[in-house]
Amino acid sequence: MPSSPIFSGARPDAVSAVDRLRPLANLPPARLAPLRGVLTDIDDTLTMGGVIEPVALAALHDLAAAQVPVIAITGRPAGWSEPFAMAWPVAAIVAENGAVMLRRRGGSLHIDFIADAATRAANTLRLQACARAVLQQVPGAVLAQDSAGRLTDIAVDHSEFSHLPPDRIAQVVALMQLHGLTATVSSIHINGWIGAHGKPSGARWAVTQALALPFVPGDWVYIGDSTNDQAMFECMPLSVGVANIARFVPQLRWLPGYVTPGERGVGFAEVAAALLAARRAA
Repeated sequence: MPSSPIFSGARPDAVSAVDRLRPLANLPPARLAPLRGVLTDIDDTLTMGGVIEPVALAALHDLAAAQVPVIAITGRPAGWSEPFAMAWPVAAIVAENGAVMLRRRGGSLHIDFIADAATRAANTLRLQACARAVLQQVPGAVLAQDSAGRLTDIAVDHSEFSHLPPDRIAQVVALMQLHGLTATVSSIHINGWIGAHGKPSGARWAVTQALALPFVPGDWVYIGDSTNDQAMFECMPLSVGVANIARFVPQLRWLPGYVTPGERGVGFAEVAAALLAARRAA
């Protein structure tokens, strides 16, 4: 998705440290009240240790009760996302960085792919070759433990169950790019995939297909926590980082417009509460 001419983020070298991380309390309710819905990352935005925080789940239910749709967009695999797409009150989960969409239809799960079956099969061979190269050439590199559920990408663990220092994270990214992959770094994994899709295109896809609405970026707020969210920070007019994004600020080219006082699911709940309060007061 091309960059919006109006965006909430800013280049980190363009403003002071204080201005880069404006507190959520400074977000005018008039910007929140007309929003149509919420787009959100999952890991370390809704969850801690891979499990949704109770306060975040309660916030999802509060938003659903107020008829505010939520679409989650994650680098996690389709297999990992399936139970959450069924259990959480969300309109859809877009998994594998924009490649797979999961949503409830009645009592069953419906899965869509951005690419056809033949393309996915051909891409799998390239992805497997890249994964082998990473494991052979980067000391300490291991595939993410959720790799069995991945249908369109590969992921290398850097902070979930294993640790890679920054120089080896950079080496993995470079190898993925050498193999023609798009590579991003989330709070826990290094993800690589083939194609031009990403979180912004995934957001557009889910809004237009799952909700049958035109995608107008200004109608939505995006909530995230790490470097793989910065494409959304760049293109969305309104974005919010949860407090634990502070870990990634030195690596971010584009920052969220606002930052919550709370980390992870607590921060998400703070945004949801502010949005709902603004709607009630409008």
